[in-house]
Amino acid sequence: MIDAPSPARQNLLVPSPLPLRRLLVAATAVLAVAGCAPADTNSAPATAATCTPGALPTRTDGILTVGTDQPVYPPWYIDDDPTSGNGFESAVAYAIAGELGYPRDKVTWARVPFNAAVQPGPKAFDLNLTEFSITDERRQAVDFSAPYYDVKQAVVALASSPFAGATTVAALKDARLGAQVGTTSYEAIVDQIKPSAQPAVFNTNDDAKLALTNGQVDAIVVDLPTAFFITSAELQGSKIVGQLPAGSGTPEQFGAVLDKGSPLTGCVSAAVERLRSAGTLTALEQQWLASAGSAPALK
Repeated sequence: MIDAPSPARQNLLVPSPLPLRRLLVAATAVLAVAGCAPADTNSAPATAATCTPGALPTRTDGILTVGTDQPVYPPWYIDDDPTSGNGFESAVAYAIAGELGYPRDKVTWARVPFNAAVQPGPKAFDLNLTEFSITDERRQAVDFSAPYYDVKQAVVALASSPFAGATTVAALKDARLGAQVGTTSYEAIVDQIKPSAQPAVFNTNDDAKLALTNGQVDAIVVDLPTAFFITSAELQGSKIVGQLPAGSGTPEQFGAVLDKGSPLTGCVSAAVERLRSAGTLTALEQQWLASAGSAPALK
C-alpha cells in the first residue's frame, strides 16, 4: 500500500550522521533487558552503563528528540501541540523522557509523516509516538519499544446511515468503508470486515471524517479512544457502531518507534516497563482515554 503525498512531508527533517559514540554503544550492548514485554522481541538490550540518565547516545547530545505526525489528534495530543504534555501520547512521551533522565526543557519534537516514520532508513527522531501498532511487518524496518497501550478498533458512522445499527461484522460487508493510510485501522477493514468494495484510503483522520460527513463513505474505522472523541466532540450526529473483535494471540499494542538497531530501544523499553509497574501508564490512560460511554462489541 502506497501512502499518497501529504503536505506534512515538508516537515520531515534530514537526519544527521550517527555519532560514533552511538555506534560504539550499539556494538557493545548486552543480550537482554529485564522486564521487557514479550510483544516486542527486537528491543535492544539495556544496562545501567548504556542507560545513563540524561547521557544516552541520542541524535543531539543532551537532548531527546521525540517524533510525531502532523497533524495529531485528541485524545492522543491536544490542539495539535505535542509540546504541551496534554493528551495521552504527549504525556507518555514526557514520562518516558523523565525516566531516561531528560526533563521537559531537554526534549524537542520533530514532525514526521506517519508512513515515513516506519520506512527503512535513519530517522529524524530518537523515538516516535504516533499510535504505531507493533507488527511483524514494521519490525523489518524499525525497532519498537515495549508496548504502552493495548488497542481496540471501532467503526464510526453517522446515525442516519443504514449501517449505523449493525450488530455483526458481517452486516458491514456491503458498506463503503475507509481509514487512514498505513494504519492497522485500514488492515482491520481488509482482514476482519472484508468488505465487498475496496476500502477508501485517506492521508489523515481529518480527511476520513470529512468523507464520512460528505457521504463518500458509510463508515470509518479508527482506534476506540479516537472513536469516542469523534462521536462526542467532533461529528454531531455520529455514533460508534461497535468495536471489532479482538484477534487471537497477542492483542494489538502501541509502541514507540525507533531506528532499526537503535542503542536506545532497550533503554526506552525499560523506561516503559517502569512506568507500567509504577501505575503511571494506567493513570495517564484514565486521565486522557477513559470515557463515560461504552461501545458495543460487533459479533
